[in-house]
Amino acid sequence: MQVKTLDHLVLTVKDIQVSCRFYADVLGMDIVTFAENRTALHFGHMKINLHQLGHEFAPKALYPTPGSADLCFIVEQPLDEVLSILQQKQVAIEMGPISRSGANGEIKSVYIRDPDDNLIELSNYSL
Repeated sequence: MQVKTLDHLVLTVKDIQVSCRFYADVLGMDIVTFAENRTALHFGHMKINLHQLGHEFAPKALYPTPGSADLCFIVEQPLDEVLSILQQKQVAIEMGPISRSGANGEIKSVYIRDPDDNLIELSNYSL
């Protein structure tokens, strides 16, 4: 077997509406409703399904916990512009800009936290 790509992942969150506002307002993701009134965040060809803590959909992770994720997103804008957007939206910078290793080479990254304290890495590949 060989995995081709990531289709979606699931985040367990304390408050779906708060998470939706953050990911839509700060990161520009689209909020979509699917299946039986479930919520997801859509971007590119991928999505993040949201599970409300205590009301997760089966099957689910063995120990679904808000704040346990560490996600890296490659962003379109240069990091200087990303930093400006984050400042305008009053989002605290956890760390960065800093060089890191991405799946396809060196990246420059800025780290922030979402409302559940998941670590969010916003990155550009180095040219």
